[in-house]
Amino acid sequence: MKKIVLLGISALTFGFAAAQANQEPATPAPAAQTSKAKIEFVEKSHNFGNVIEGEIARYEFKFTNTGTEPLVLQNVQASCGCTTPKWPREPIAPGETAVIIAEYNSNGRPGTFNKQITVTSNGGDAVLSISGVVVQEASQPKSPVIIKQ
Repeated sequence: MKKIVLLGISALTFGFAAAQANQEPATPAPAAQTSKAKIEFVEKSHNFGNVIEGEIARYEFKFTNTGTEPLVLQNVQASCGCTTPKWPREPIAPGETAVIIAEYNSNGRPGTFNKQITVTSNGGDAVLSISGVVVQEASQPKSPVIIKQ
């Protein structure tokens, strides 16, 4: 009885191995197409220094398509809702420049800030950053009131 069970297991094992050997090899997945667009920034970070609370701090990150195909910005996303990015939606031709605008709303946000903007494009990805310190507006010295009698 043991011999029959052992013989059955062996037959199943060899049969399974033979079936696997007769299968056609898996077709490799096609290689992802790579774009020949390339995004290059003049600067990837900007420090505003002191920003008066309530102001909108705005900076333009200038970039160039140094590739040989049109550059398409697929998404530009800030790390939080207090920062709003604005970017061109049309393709940027090779050799052309454009800007991504980062606006930081300082209203109700006193203290140090450091925010990131993630850029996704067919010419590569990048992370931009803005930073600064939100301060209250310094009070102006009051002029003495002179009363003439």
